[in-house]
This record gives sequence, structure tokens and C-alpha cells, in this order.
Amino acid sequence: MAEEQNGAAVNGDAQQVQFAMQRIYLKDLSFETPMGAEIFKKQWKPQVNQELNTKTAKIDEDLYEVALTLTITVKVEDETAFLVEVQQAGLFGIKGLEGQQLAQALNTACPTILFPYAREVVDNVVTKGSFPALMLPPINFDALFAAALQQAQQQAEEGEVKSDA
Repeated sequence: MAEEQNGAAVNGDAQQVQFAMQRIYLKDLSFETPMGAEIFKKQWKPQVNQELNTKTAKIDEDLYEVALTLTITVKVEDETAFLVEVQQAGLFGIKGLEGQQLAQALNTACPTILFPYAREVVDNVVTKGSFPALMLPPINFDALFAAALQQAQQQAEEGEVKSDA
């Protein structure tokens, strides 16, 4: 009987939580080859640097825009061969989540959905720029979010220690 009541409570909570992808779109795209044709004279031994950032904005009640920004800089012999910046965005309807749960959905679930689209844009633009394909490895957004929370908690604790002294 207790199990049935717990199950009903879980199902009731599940019905209240709603998560729906409304739209995915390319918000911004930049591709640069600062050296121009000179880069094709160099031996191709690239050094790849990847930066990742997410930004969220509340658009309407229960509607959020999440923008995943990927910046890829590829250097050859300490000179920039190309730079790609992709801002892949999505509109997500999220209802029934608050506080930490909402933050986790916006910073893990949404970027996880957007990342394959951004990765495809990077690969397409790089090959159209006449460079070898660049397939970015998967990213564990849950681990990144957990690390960011841990870092914020450590900084808060350090701030408390300093203010107590």
C-alpha cells in the first residue's frame, strides 16, 4: 500500500514537470582564415583549442532560450589557421522545475540537445573552408555542471572563511 502511494506521488510529480524542445536554430556563425591561402603552404599539424559557453534567457513564462557557443581555434606552427564560432540556440518549454532543478535542466539537458547541431555546423563550415573535417568529441554537460557547482561552493566557503577572519 505504501508503495502504491509513493508511486502515485512520483507519477503526480512527473505529470507536473514538462520539458519540451520548441525550436532549434543557428543564432550566429563566424568563420575566419586570417592567413588566407598562405595556410595551405604549411604542413598540416593542427593544434585545436575549444572553448564552450552557455547562456540562458527567460523569454516568456515557462519558455527559455538556451544558446550554446562553441569557439574553435586551430593553429599551425603557432599561427591561426582558422577560427570558427558557432552559437547554436534553442527554445525550450520547461514547466514544474524550480531552483536547482531548473538550473540543471537549462545547463545540462538543453546544451546536450544543442551540441550535436553545433558540432555538425562546425564540421560543415570547416570542410567548406577547404580544411580537413573536424569532428568534436562528445561533451558531458552533467559533469561540467557538477564541477561548476563544486567550484562555486568552494569559492563561497573561502569567502566565508575570509569574512570570519
